[in-house]
Amino acid sequence: MSSENLPQSPRTSTEQSSELPLRKPRVAVVFGGRSSEHGISVVTAGAVLRAIDRTKYDVLPIGITTDGRWALTADDPDRMAITDRQVPNVDALAESADGGVVMPLDPNNREVVYSEPGSVPKALGEVDVVFPMLHGPYGEDGTLQGLLELSGVPYVGAGVLASAVGQDKEYMKRVFTSFGLPVGPYLVIRPREWDRDQEGARKKIAEFAGDHGWPLFIKPARGGSSMGITKVDSFEGLDEAIEEARRHDPKILVESLLRGREIECGVLEFEDGPRASVPAEIPPVQSHDYYDFEAKYIDSTPGIVPAPLTPEQTAEIQRLAVDAFEATSCEGLVRADFFLTEDGQFVINEINTMPGFTPISMYPQMWEASGVSYPELVDRLVQAALNRSTGLR
Repeated sequence: MSSENLPQSPRTSTEQSSELPLRKPRVAVVFGGRSSEHGISVVTAGAVLRAIDRTKYDVLPIGITTDGRWALTADDPDRMAITDRQVPNVDALAESADGGVVMPLDPNNREVVYSEPGSVPKALGEVDVVFPMLHGPYGEDGTLQGLLELSGVPYVGAGVLASAVGQDKEYMKRVFTSFGLPVGPYLVIRPREWDRDQEGARKKIAEFAGDHGWPLFIKPARGGSSMGITKVDSFEGLDEAIEEARRHDPKILVESLLRGREIECGVLEFEDGPRASVPAEIPPVQSHDYYDFEAKYIDSTPGIVPAPLTPEQTAEIQRLAVDAFEATSCEGLVRADFFLTEDGQFVINEINTMPGFTPISMYPQMWEASGVSYPELVDRLVQAALNRSTGLR
């Protein structure tokens, strides 16, 4: 990629003549990443790139490859969609096979630099805010947020602690419990526990199944997009389910089946505090055992928006969703997922601090039904980040 084709830094207001307009805020949309949710992150970023107001913002797309290289990518949302049931990847979008983007680590200097082997590094100009469209570890779990805090660059969404808690389902549930939020039965098998005493771990799972019954869901404790999850109906297949979960995360979570309806609710931070959207329902998926990756993203199973609930039930789930947002010290946005059990109680399953964000994803759909369009949602999140400082707050 030649230097003359690199994105140029827009002039700041102090650099401009009277004939030139003021510089637009520059938004770096960062996506991809090293987790198994790499492709879904690319799809999500494509939707944001298509929706963001180019008359209001200057946009810099930065993709992170599966091996962790930060790359300048094509600003081409059409190439970032699921095609023929295949998810896209950053390597196919990168402008160079070996060039890299370096974020600043000086909070007094927000200038991003691009370099290629054998070439003089090129300044790309300052970034005013980062929109991190990453899912899973190495992006949604507080790691990227920590880098941006060190850099002094504002960013969309939850901070370091809330991102880490929101990614680790064990500690998420522990926080919920400490704040009095209802959670379902679960068991954690830690990495050393499985490595040192597999028979002991199996015995714990057997006792859990004896208390709560089959089927069980075996899942990565710090995963997302339903990847690595297996529904098991008996001990047959349990080891295979554990190994599948451990392909994504050495720490696994075992959950019992909660019989009832799956209900979701979005939370968005406004000037006066967080508010909840109308809730949505995930109907039973006829061709899938549960709401798995293919049902979510490949077959695009539609949700019911708004969910058919009584006014009292709607008010209750909205209260619980905001309570979960506050309990985990979240900022910006959250999607809270619940079960409405057969006895009429809401049980919180998890929160997502960077939920699926394409126009057909549940979070934007719930806010569309609540009166906030997709472009307005993107703009509100960017503006909130621009007005928020980094550091302790």
